Amino acid sequence: MIRLLRSGLQAARSSLGSRRDLALENLVLRQQLAVLSRKRKPRLSNADRLFWLALRRYWKDWRDHLVVVKPATVVRWHREGFKRYWTWKSRARRGGRPRVDPEVRGLIRKMNRANPTWGAPRIHGELLKLGIDVSQATVSKNMVRRRKPPSQRWRTFLENHVGELVSVDFFTVPTVKFEILFVFLVLAHDRRRVVHFNVTTNPTARWTARQITEAFLWDTAPRYLLRDRDATYGKEFRDRVAAMSIEEVVTAARSPWQSPFVERLIGSIRRECLDHVVVLNENHLRRTLDNYFDYYHRCRTHLSLGKDSPEHRAHEPPEIGNVVELPRVGGLHHLYTRRAACRSVGSISPPAPPSAMSRTVRIIGTRQPSSSSSSDLSLPPSVDGPLPHDPVVHRLAQSCSDGLDPVFRRDRLRRNVFQRSAEPGGAGRLGIHLEMVRSETSKPSLSNSP
Repeated sequence: MIRLLRSGLQAARSSLGSRRDLALENLVLRQQLAVLSRKRKPRLSNADRLFWLALRRYWKDWRDHLVVVKPATVVRWHREGFKRYWTWKSRARRGGRPRVDPEVRGLIRKMNRANPTWGAPRIHGELLKLGIDVSQATVSKNMVRRRKPPSQRWRTFLENHVGELVSVDFFTVPTVKFEILFVFLVLAHDRRRVVHFNVTTNPTARWTARQITEAFLWDTAPRYLLRDRDATYGKEFRDRVAAMSIEEVVTAARSPWQSPFVERLIGSIRRECLDHVVVLNENHLRRTLDNYFDYYHRCRTHLSLGKDSPEHRAHEPPEIGNVVELPRVGGLHHLYTRRAACRSVGSISPPAPPSAMSRTVRIIGTRQPSSSSSSDLSLPPSVDGPLPHDPVVHRLAQSCSDGLDPVFRRDRLRRNVFQRSAEPGGAGRLGIHLEMVRSETSKPSLSNSP
């Protein structure tokens, strides 16, 4: 009896279940027919998607009766709906932490890019000094994310080492008698300064080594020296450079582009000076280059220096006065300055007469002649007094009073004194430092300006 009742209940349940499945199947088919019977291209609306999502949850046989789309499409609809639901639920509201100003966010990233070794605490400290009150966590969140460890830029690396780099090179100049003169240049990379130059008719390794000694007196030698593979830089030159603790950097053969700064300087000298002059002899070339380098250091602007000269030129506002044109390099070039600046600046104003200056020569050190093989250096106390009657020193000191740059003239004086001291029968001086103490009794009038 019990078995009979159990079988009857199962039959009733199966009949009811089959009717439910049959009703759901009819509903599914009608819904798909409604989609296909639309006038336009059959597309599923959001209501259709919600219908299939709900049917997927409550009916396990929904895949067997789905014809319009694939079952995987319904699963994708469900996942997208899940994302949109939680996005809507997690939307930003009025409360909570205030947003960071876009300008502050940009400043944080700018500091991080410009200073790759700075961390969040350092940048946060700089922002506090600027009056920007943000948390360190905010700074850390808005910093630039890098895949590789931070490193300085190539420009920063080169600027930190450019003060220890010099370049040397030769170039030739023909004379009026069809002779060839060789000009030796030593260029400092930091401010494009011509540290030393000289002219000769027969460049040798010994002569070139002597020029390096004259260019870098005392403790002014650089760390690196860039040169080409010219045979003039022989063993004596290399030994002298090594003795001065200078490391040579030799360019590749026939590759002048590897030493661009000194090559560009040589091109400027030719285009701006020597192409317009017929050189008579060695002394004429030396004087011509001396005048050009004075213009080059104090007047000529350079692109690599931000339109400034190797020796900084002050900015002259229009309120100072009218523009005055001063000839340079024999009239090949001109310096343009304000009238008041021309009156006040001694390096630009015309030189005062010799009577308006008092010259004082201070002899720093001399080397007394000795019969022994080893020469001792004696440093007597400084002696102040009138200019001695040595014709060499008198001529050198006289060249200092022409109104030009004292630093540039000092280098030329040192070079000439060392050349004279090395000559046979010379006075044997080790070094003479000339200080021209100018005491102007009256300023030149504007009428005397060129």
